[in-house]
Amino acid sequence: MNQLQLKQLIEAALFAHPQPLSAEQLHQLLLSEGEASLTMVKGLLKELQTDYQERGIELVKVASGYRFQTRAELGQRLASLWQEKPQKYSQALLETLALIVYRQPITRGEIEQIRGVSVSSNIIKTLQERNWIKVVGHKEVPGRPQLYASTKEFLDDFNLSDLSELPDIDTLDEDDERTAETAINEREQ
Repeated sequence: MNQLQLKQLIEAALFAHPQPLSAEQLHQLLLSEGEASLTMVKGLLKELQTDYQERGIELVKVASGYRFQTRAELGQRLASLWQEKPQKYSQALLETLALIVYRQPITRGEIEQIRGVSVSSNIIKTLQERNWIKVVGHKEVPGRPQLYASTKEFLDDFNLSDLSELPDIDTLDEDDERTAETAINEREQ
């Protein structure tokens, strides 16, 4: 199989698979062909990213791997293709998510102490159903409360490769129009 055919196979795999694929997963796929090293796969992924720079879709790297997605600037124009409205999230849910993401691992009690109000079970349930948070252990204190942390799916949904790409809390501008809710809505469109 020549390099063009390998590139086409990678492209087809990324289009066909419903979840992002890592370079390692793509390498395993091509190993059956016996012709591609991991370095070659990464090079072909870079070529594909370049090929799609001027198109309506782009190849992006997120926490779980690579995926094709529509360009963010086209989201509003394409929104009418979907009949369902994007889910609206409450301020309490977004605050809870932010606390978990920025202070992980964190207990429910610590979240309540910071927010000054109790955290609804529905908020935790919704965040777990979206697979944005998970229980990563128990704190070694009486009652052994659960410790929450973000997941790779959270990073994927927010188009992040890792937590270091999150904006620094101290430098966020209060007039910033791009809120967590607009980021969620853009991702779901």
